[in-house]
Amino acid sequence: MKSSFKIFLKANERIFINGAVIRVDRKVSLELLNDVQFLLENHVLQAEDATTPLRQLYFIVQVMVMSPGDKEAAMPLFRESLPALITAFSNQKILSELKHVDRLVIEEKYYEALKTIRGLYPVEAEILRQNPATARTLQEHGPVKEAAVG
Repeated sequence: MKSSFKIFLKANERIFINGAVIRVDRKVSLELLNDVQFLLENHVLQAEDATTPLRQLYFIVQVMVMSPGDKEAAMPLFRESLPALITAFSNQKILSELKHVDRLVIEEKYYEALKTIRGLYPVEAEILRQNPATARTLQEHGPVKEAAVG
């Protein structure tokens, strides 16, 4: 982050900053003046909701933001998942964006990586809608459920 970043929070909303959980008691704006890793509460994905390949990748990157102490444990899972996704998908938009996500994670720009992954959810949903058997298998045997970090 080269310049400041302004965030607006509602009363009782939480934000995760460098592993700390902050809850505000009233509507507030925060201006982040330096490089920090943060995640807004409404962007937090629960492990049980990581039911698709991209949501599983999102969850892994999310761990790096919310629990910096687990970053070293999450990185090998990310390094295993990303090539598997690149091999599994043939959609050029997804492939291009996954390569971008890799660069962002290497640069520790996790918020941008998460935003990029979230932007691919509709494309992935359409692919999985066209192949329901694959979607069912992923929901039953997702790697995040088998290898949850933390």
